Parts: sequence; structure tokens; C-alpha cells
Amino acid sequence: MAKLKYDRVVIKISGEALACENGAGIDHNKLSKVSEQIVEVRNMGAQVGVVIGGGNFWRGRQADEEMNRSTADHMGMLATIINALALQDCIERKGAEVRVQTALTVTKVAEPYILRKALRHLEKGRIVIFACGTGNPYFSTDTGAALRAAEIGANALLLAKNVDGVYDSDPKLNPDAVKFETLTYMQVISKGLKAMDTTAITMCMDNEIPIIAFSLNEEGSIRRAITGEKIGTYIGK
Repeated sequence: MAKLKYDRVVIKISGEALACENGAGIDHNKLSKVSEQIVEVRNMGAQVGVVIGGGNFWRGRQADEEMNRSTADHMGMLATIINALALQDCIERKGAEVRVQTALTVTKVAEPYILRKALRHLEKGRIVIFACGTGNPYFSTDTGAALRAAEIGANALLLAKNVDGVYDSDPKLNPDAVKFETLTYMQVISKGLKAMDTTAITMCMDNEIPIIAFSLNEEGSIRRAITGEKIGTYIGK
């Protein structure tokens, strides 16, 4: 079995990674494949936290000027709970223990986020899914992922995307877009790259948490990232 380079990680998964072809809802085939990858690295001995977005249902920035930004962002946080519960159910069906913790209190369906409880779950080999981002409007789930990674002492943040790394422009729109193999935190910020939002990048930089951005669609991509195999784009000091 391959040796783990990163033994406690937070995996950030966008809501779009679970979406059906029309970009909305949940594609159960995609959900199953994501769950299999997460369970695989957990079975290898990794302690795994997951932060999931809600863009397949709602994004705060979808709201027009007629909707209050805080209201729109809270709607987005609730959307992440839907994805978190779906992921929890799928992971459990694959034989792994998992808990959902939410930054907004919805105790009928999930635990409230409590750091000490999350750490205990991880130590017991349970996968922990963190929903609702930071629990505050005006902050993205990227920032939520960086915050949770810092809080639990993760030694890497895995940014599982629909593209295979960070490019100098959108590869879907520009066929000549150039992919970066490695970047520093400051390069991401100074170049205005859209890997993560600036707040999330800065938080990872301040806490020296490396970021690995890669495609979730590649076979075994999470395992490859967590064992230190060259994949996607590495962002660090």
C-alpha cells in the first residue's frame, strides 16, 4: 500500500462536481465515484474532513440586487447541507463511518460544528463533512475549507475541481490556456488566479497549509494527491 504524504486532510469539493449534466441537482453516479475515492483514502489510514459547496442548488452570488446578500448567502449555506447529507448517505452505504457537522444549527439532521468533537471523530477514523462554510455571509466555502483545515491541523487542503489544475485563463474558453505545475501563495494572489478566493489563499499561507488543485474526474485522483504523487497544481510557499 502506498505511503501517505498527508495523513490529515480537508478535501474541498464544489457542488458542481456532483451536478447533473444541466449543472443542477445531484448525479448519483458522480456522487458514488466521489464517495469511493474518499472511502479509499480513509481506508489507507488518512483522517479526512470534507467541505462541500452548494452551487448545484444555489449560489449566493446568483442573487440580484433585489435580494439581500446575507439572505442569499444563508440560502447557499443551506444548499451545502443537502449535498453533505447526500454524501454522508452514500459514504455510509460504502461501509465507512461519517458525521456531518454544520456551522448553522440544524440538530434534527446533523451535529453542530464543535472542533473537539470533530477531532475526536477523525481520531476514531470517521470521515467528517463540514457544511455551511464558515456559517457567516460574505465568506465562500473556499474560505470555510481553509478555516476548517487550519482548525483541525490538516497538513494539506485538497482542492478537487472539474479542471486538472490551475491555469492562467479559463481552459474551457481559451484552448491556449497554460497550466501551472507549482505556484506560491503570493503568485496566486498577484496574478489574480481563480484557484480559490483571496481570503482562503491568505489563510492557507498564514498557516502554511499546502493546497493541491486537481481534477476529481481523474481515476484515483484523491489517492494520488494524498500520497504525494505529482498531480494537478501544487500551491505553497
